[in-house]
Amino acid sequence: MIAPGSEAPDFALSDQDGQQVSLADLRGKTTVLVFYPLDFSPVCTDQLNVYQEVLPELEAQGAFLYGVSVDSAFAHKAFQEHLGIGFPLLADFHPKGQVTTRYGVYNDERGHGQRALVMIGPELDVKWSHRSPSPLEIPGANLIFDALEAQ
Repeated sequence: MIAPGSEAPDFALSDQDGQQVSLADLRGKTTVLVFYPLDFSPVCTDQLNVYQEVLPELEAQGAFLYGVSVDSAFAHKAFQEHLGIGFPLLADFHPKGQVTTRYGVYNDERGHGQRALVMIGPELDVKWSHRSPSPLEIPGANLIFDALEAQ
């Protein structure tokens, strides 16, 4: 997994609306990339619901969230609408898992990303990262708040 202090790997991915989002677009902001395995899976649904519940508080602290998985932009759109998610979901769909691999959280055995959080600072460096020890363990929002406070 990518370590704090590293330069954030470059990327350009489509969001749920087909809009391109690149690393350069994140300059000047504190961003949390939320890597998760798959849209519509029970644990991923719970995970994104947790972050949606605290989204206003995260945004009040100046943090912007982006979900990232290997699903397509079309699946992301349906998932976002189904859950009422207010943050963008980025499609690391083709080439499958390329960005997730660059961040060190792609699971080759299962063909999807691991459950992880990566905080990128305004200068596009990695400020903090966390990978769940188990695919069934949701990284709580408290981890994000603690990382923001430590910055």
